[in-house]
Amino acid sequence: MEIAVAGGTGIAGSEVVRIAQQRGHRVRVLTRGNGVDVRSGAGLDDALAGVDAVVDVLSTSTQSARVSAEFFTGTTSHLLAAGHRVGVRHHLALSIVGVDRAPHGYYAGKLAQEQAVQAGQVPWTIQRATQFHDFAAQMYRNAALGPLHLAPRMRTQPIAIVEVATRLVDLAEAGAVGRARDIAGPREERLPEMMRAWAEHTGRSGWLPAVSLPGAFGRAIRDGRVLPDADADLGTVTFEDWLHAQPRG
Repeated sequence: MEIAVAGGTGIAGSEVVRIAQQRGHRVRVLTRGNGVDVRSGAGLDDALAGVDAVVDVLSTSTQSARVSAEFFTGTTSHLLAAGHRVGVRHHLALSIVGVDRAPHGYYAGKLAQEQAVQAGQVPWTIQRATQFHDFAAQMYRNAALGPLHLAPRMRTQPIAIVEVATRLVDLAEAGAVGRARDIAGPREERLPEMMRAWAEHTGRSGWLPAVSLPGAFGRAIRDGRVLPDADADLGTVTFEDWLHAQPRG
């Protein structure tokens, strides 16, 4: 197969590229370095010509609902329009478990992306997944107030990136199915405990207080609305497994 990956240099996309290539697929990574600008649409027609499936694992660094929605609807509309023009048969987008139950901030953009995919003219699949295990490290770096690091209260069921990437390649091979079954990690965790465990493992010391984020989104991530439903498929790698495999600081 010819598979194009939008976001193929990112943490999830690079795993999708690796697994797809291991299986013998020809992979095109959609980056500006390869002459493609997904945000403007420049170069997409040429990049997608002859492609069987597009895997969209793009992300953006924002907590603004407006900025997130503009990014995801813009990039998705360009990918879908170019895909339709050149005959792409499958558009596969990675989304997040619970975006419809917590449509705020970054999640608002992901929900808008899902709606754009469903309204498009290319046969589609949407795969929702929970947070990756390295979410704890990301939050440690991002949730800081000066020298103080904060641990947002959140219930999560984190999953290994390789398990999500494997599922995405499986789906690309299978063809469009609409909403795929959600995928999540094997057990629920508390984000403050994950962050403290990661900080200790990597040699970072200091007080790491748990805080409740304000507003509707803060309530949603505390009360379990972003956890998977009972019918979700579960991975096998726990956060503890993942953490033990990380280098110590």
